[in-house]
Amino acid sequence: MSNEKEIGKAFDFGLFKRVFEFTKPYRLIFYGVAFSAILLSAFAIFTPFIVKEIINSALPSNSLNQLVTLIWLMAAVLFGQVFFQLFFNYYANLLGESVIKDIRIRLFEKMMSFKMTYFDKSSIGVLVTRAVADMQRIGEIFSQGFFVIVADVLKMISGAIAMIYFSWKLALIVFAVLPVILIATRLFQQAMKVAFIEVRAQVANLNSFVQERIAGMKIVQLFNREEIEKEKFRTINEKHQNAWLKTVWYNSIFFPVAEISYSLGIGLVVYFGVIQNIDAMQENNIGTIVAFFFLMDLLFRPLRQIADKFNTLQMGMVAANRVFKILDTESHISDEGQLEKTNIKGGIKFADVRFGYVKDEEVLHGVSFEVKAGETVAIVGATGAGKSTIINLLNRFYEINSGHIFIDNIDIREYTLRSLRSHIAVVLQNVFLFADTIANNISLKAPSVTLEDIEAAAKQIGVHEFISSLPGGYHYNVKERGTMLSSGQRQLISFLRAYVSNPSILVLDEATSSVDTYSEQLIQQATDKITAGRTSIIIAHRLATIKKADKILVMDAGKVVEMGTHKALLKKGGYYSDLYEAQFLAEEVA
Repeated sequence: MSNEKEIGKAFDFGLFKRVFEFTKPYRLIFYGVAFSAILLSAFAIFTPFIVKEIINSALPSNSLNQLVTLIWLMAAVLFGQVFFQLFFNYYANLLGESVIKDIRIRLFEKMMSFKMTYFDKSSIGVLVTRAVADMQRIGEIFSQGFFVIVADVLKMISGAIAMIYFSWKLALIVFAVLPVILIATRLFQQAMKVAFIEVRAQVANLNSFVQERIAGMKIVQLFNREEIEKEKFRTINEKHQNAWLKTVWYNSIFFPVAEISYSLGIGLVVYFGVIQNIDAMQENNIGTIVAFFFLMDLLFRPLRQIADKFNTLQMGMVAANRVFKILDTESHISDEGQLEKTNIKGGIKFADVRFGYVKDEEVLHGVSFEVKAGETVAIVGATGAGKSTIINLLNRFYEINSGHIFIDNIDIREYTLRSLRSHIAVVLQNVFLFADTIANNISLKAPSVTLEDIEAAAKQIGVHEFISSLPGGYHYNVKERGTMLSSGQRQLISFLRAYVSNPSILVLDEATSSVDTYSEQLIQQATDKITAGRTSIIIAHRLATIKKADKILVMDAGKVVEMGTHKALLKKGGYYSDLYEAQFLAEEVA
């Protein structure tokens, strides 16, 4: 059903106009390409006239001067065609690339502003397809689609007018063949429209599948899923192949029909123009017949190309429709706050906060608590209790359903997003590193963070020696997702990244759950340094790591069920005490 709607909108005039709005900054190039298209049609029509004059006038009269003049004129026309064809091709492509550069930037900026909810529900492979492959299709609207079609239509019109001027009778014979190719072209366009929708859908599915399996290759191999994934890939790949084969099949039918129509037209012109001498008023009609061959090429060849270029235009419009759907998506965090503070103390307060990732399915049920500036607070609870959700809401990755969140007694919605997040540093359990150097992964290329700052911070938390031992030290490239480092080493890099940002609020979300004992010791040492004088929130399953916390929040099923210090909660003998004893016994058994 969605495909049918997309087909119907593939050539929506509003969409077409919207694409061309991106040419406004490049109006000079736009008009230059349009003007060159007009000149190309003009130069193309000169050739038949010159050929006719050579055959009908210069050769019979043995006029060398006239022949030389016509030959030089022919050379000038050919030179003009070559020059403006080069101009047309280069600047049409330049316009297309400039437009997709601007659209891609706008698309990337749009995706950067989306709520996390959008990415939770969207395929990364599909988004990559929209930002890369679909963009190239949009560029082809200008380089291989619209302007080429305009140039070809102008050639056809000028060729038809010239035919009528030379011999309206022969022109009518040629025109009688046109309905065949016009009907074939229309049927071809309709069939290709459906085929290209399917092609784009299968390309997105293929990209999504490959991206996901490559990212999860360790799981695939650990659980011996290679053969199963091969079969899945083979099925998806066959669907992709079949979608493309449909376009090949339609091309295989259409172009022979077009060639037959063209050959039929030539045969009829030869038969009636030469054998039957249909235009008896002309004493010399050989030049006219030869000119008709040139003019028929101007009429039929562009018509065949228009069908082909129309396919390109069609694919570009389908791609544009999909890209604009993302651009039109309203899924961003409201950034209407005006407050920008260079320093905050770090006091945090949640007041009756309710939230759900899915509508009508709350994850937090009226959560309320307060953290004083400089306090270290731990949040514990079973998986799914809502611990990480609190961190997501503090950073405004999601909008709360109701209630308020305050920092320094100011609602976080009054801060600008940039100002709010600049004061919060988060170390996640699953560390993401870019395919870049260690130094760039730590500073994230912030101009205010120098290599000297990074080295000084690394020495303070005791990881300088580890980094220096790597080939290239701080310039060591960790490759995609940091695969050249162990999980513990990646965690240390992530911790150092948070440390150098000098945050007012530090969040450790299961930061020590997947590291070795040595790395955990380093992180604990760094934690003691960085939490001094700063508000810290520590989420941990391993309760032994949070004994020193000023306050512990115990969560269960989206609610704060207990609150207090480690000793106070143990004395209480409630939920926390049961968790601690169960974990302690498990460690004893292990």
